[in-house]
Amino acid sequence: MSLSGSFLDIRPLRTSPVFRRLLIGRTVSVLGGFMTMVTVMYQVWDRTHSTAWTGAVGLAQALPLVGFGLFAGAWADRADRRRVFLTATVGQAVCSLALAVQGFTGHVPVAGVLLLVAVQSAFGALGAPAAGVFLPRLLPKDQVAAGLALQQVTAQSMMLLGPALAGVLLGWFGIGVCYLLDALSFGLAFYGAFGLPPLPPEGTPGRPGLRGALDGLRFLAGHRVVRGALITDLAATVLSFPVSLFPLVNAERFGDDPRTLGLFLSALAVGGVAATALSGPLTRLARPGPVMLCASAGWGAALVLFGLSTSPWVGLALLVLAGAADATAVVARSTIVQTRTPDALLGRVTAAEQIVGQAGPSLGNVRGGLLAGWTSGATALVAGGALCVLAVAGVATTTPELRDRKTPATEPAAS
Repeated sequence: MSLSGSFLDIRPLRTSPVFRRLLIGRTVSVLGGFMTMVTVMYQVWDRTHSTAWTGAVGLAQALPLVGFGLFAGAWADRADRRRVFLTATVGQAVCSLALAVQGFTGHVPVAGVLLLVAVQSAFGALGAPAAGVFLPRLLPKDQVAAGLALQQVTAQSMMLLGPALAGVLLGWFGIGVCYLLDALSFGLAFYGAFGLPPLPPEGTPGRPGLRGALDGLRFLAGHRVVRGALITDLAATVLSFPVSLFPLVNAERFGDDPRTLGLFLSALAVGGVAATALSGPLTRLARPGPVMLCASAGWGAALVLFGLSTSPWVGLALLVLAGAADATAVVARSTIVQTRTPDALLGRVTAAEQIVGQAGPSLGNVRGGLLAGWTSGATALVAGGALCVLAVAGVATTTPELRDRKTPATEPAAS
C-alpha cells in the first residue's frame, strides 16, 4: 500500500461537493458547540459556585436527547430529512441567540439558562436522526466509512480546539460573544445542508409517534448485526468509561499533579485524531464488524494497562492508544448502522445510536465512581476494562455475523 493510502481516505471530499459543504458546516458548528459547552459551565459556576448546578448542565443536555430522541427519529422517518435538519438547525441557532442576549444582559436566572440549553438539546435530538441519512444517501456505499472518518477527525479536532478557544474568548470578550459565535456557526451548518436535494424516506414511511418509535426498537431487537454493534458500544462505555476516575487515579498514582490530570482527556482526544487521520486502510477494508470488535477490545485492554501503570508518561501513552481504539470503534459502528439499516428506519436507529452514545458514558462514569468508592480508582479501571474485553468477546461469539464481511444489509428478525 502506498504512503497516501495509509492516511485518511479523502475520496468523499474529492468526489462530492455536497459532502464538502456539509462537512465544513458541521465542523464549524461542532466548534461552536464545544465553545458553548464551556461557556455554559463557566457561566453557571460563576453564578452559583455549586457543583450541583454545574452537574445539572449535563442533565439539561442529556435528558431531551434520551427522552425525545426516538420520537424525533420516527418523525425524521416520515418527512423530508433535509427539511427536518434545516428546521432543527434554525431552532438551535435561535437558542444560541437567546443565550447570547442573556449573556450580554445578565438578567436571566440560572434555571432559565438551563432551560435554553435543554431546548437547544431537544432541537439537536431532532436534527441528528435526519442527518444520519445524509451520508448513505449522498455517497457511494464504499465511501460511507471514509465520510464518517472525516466527520470523526474534524469533530475530535474541534474537541481539542473548542474548549481552549472558548477560554481565550471568555477572557477577552465575555460570555455573550461566545454564545453569539455559536449562533453564527449554525449559519454555516444551514448553508451546508441547504443545497441538498429533498431526502424523503425510501420505501413505506414509518408510523407516527409511539408506534413508529416501537417499530424502530423492534428492528434493533431483530437485526443481529446492528444490535450487536450497539451492545458493543454499551459494553465499552457502561462497563469501562474512565473519565470520572481520572482525578482519583491521578491522586493515587501520579501525585495529584493537576498538569497530569489535564493531560488525561487531551490524550484521549489526541489518540482519536491520530487514529482517524490514519484510518484509510481500515475504512477501505470494508469490514467494519471485525474492526469494531477489535477496536472495542483494544479500548478495554488499554484501560486495564492504564490502571496498572505507575508511570505518568506510560499512562498517557496508554490513554492515547485507548482514544485511538475508541475513535476507530465509533467509525466502524456508525458504518454498520448507516449501511445496514433500511433507509425507512435509519432516522430511528440513528436516534437510538445517539442515545446509546449519550447515556453510555454517563452510566459508565457512575459505575466507575461507585466501584472506586468501594475499592480504589485503579481497581475500578482494571475491572471495568477487563469486563469490557469479556463483553466484547461475548458479542463476537454470539454474533458471528459481525465477524463476517458478507453480512447482508438487512436480515430477518431473530427470535
